Amino acid sequence: MMTQSYDVLGIGNAIMDVIARADDAFLVRERIPKGAMNLIDEERAEHLYGAMGQATIISGGSAANTIVGVQSLGARAAYIGKVKADDVGDLFAHDLRSTGVHFATLQPKDGPATARSFIFVTEDGERTMNTYLGASQNLSVADIDSRLVESSAIVYLEGYLWDPPAAKDAFVKASHIAHKAGRRVALTLSDSFCVDRYRAEFLDLMRKGIVDIVFANESEVKSLYETSDFETAVSALRDENVLGIVTRSELGSMVVEGQATHVVPAFPIDKLVDTTGAGDLFAGGFLYGLAKGADYVTCANLGGLAAAEIIQHLGARPQLDLAQHAKMHGLG
Repeated sequence: MMTQSYDVLGIGNAIMDVIARADDAFLVRERIPKGAMNLIDEERAEHLYGAMGQATIISGGSAANTIVGVQSLGARAAYIGKVKADDVGDLFAHDLRSTGVHFATLQPKDGPATARSFIFVTEDGERTMNTYLGASQNLSVADIDSRLVESSAIVYLEGYLWDPPAAKDAFVKASHIAHKAGRRVALTLSDSFCVDRYRAEFLDLMRKGIVDIVFANESEVKSLYETSDFETAVSALRDENVLGIVTRSELGSMVVEGQATHVVPAFPIDKLVDTTGAGDLFAGGFLYGLAKGADYVTCANLGGLAAAEIIQHLGARPQLDLAQHAKMHGLG
C-alpha cells in the first residue's frame, strides 16, 4: 500500500460562493424558490449578482466546504475540482490553498467560466442557492490524480457532481483506484433533488460496492427509498452494505451499520444565523474522526460540533479553530 499522505480527499463542484442577506420579498420578486438549490445560466448569474446587496465571497462547493472542515480539525486534506484560469478561478484556488488544503487540479484557459453560487440568507437562517455550474461540470477522468487518490485514507464524492457523464466516469475511476489501494470511499447524496434524478444510480453505487459510506439528511434518505416515513427509510438503509450517516437538524444524527444504530444529539447553539454548509461541515467532522480511528459516536459528535459552529455565523467556513474547539469539548 502506498504511504498515506492525506486523511481525506474530496472530489466535487468547485464553486465560488457569493453570500448575501435578503428578505422573503426579494426572493418573491426574483421568483426564487426559498430553501432550494436552483441551477441557473450565466446570464441569470450576472443578473442576480447585480441585484444582490453587499456580499461575502469565498471558495465553496459542498465537498470543498467539507474538506476545509477536515483541515481545520487538524487532519491532512486534499481536493479535486475544476475551475477556469480566470480571475474567479484564481481566487478560488488561492482561497482554498490558504486554508492548508492541497489543490492542484489543472485550470483550463478555455471553456465556461468558473462556477458561482449566489446564496441568499433570510432572517430565519434559511439559505437559498442559485448556482451557475460553469467550469465545475467539466471535471473528467483526466483530472483524477491516481497517486493522490491512492495516498488518501478516505475519498469523499459529492452527489451534486453526479450529472455530467465525464464526472460520473471520474467518480468511478477514483473509487476503483481507492479500493485497489485499500482505501474507503464516501458519497454525500447532497440534495433531495439529486436523489430524485439519480435514485437508481445512487443505489447502484451502494449495491455494487463503489461507495462504502453514505451521508444523507432526513429528506434525502426518505427520497432515496421513496417513502414519507423516516423509520421505513432507515430500515431500508440497514439492508445496504454501507455505513450510513443521517443528519436530522436539531434532532442530531443517526449512524447506521447493518442492525447497529447510534443516535447522537445535536450540539446546542446560541442562535441560528445561516444553515449554509451545515451538512458539509458535519461530514467534515465525521470524516476527520473516521480517518483518525474514532468510534462512530465520537465521529458524529465531531460532526455535530462542526455543524453547530458553522450555523451560528454567515458562510460555510469555520470562524473558530475547529481543532481547539474540539479539544475544549473533550473531542480533541
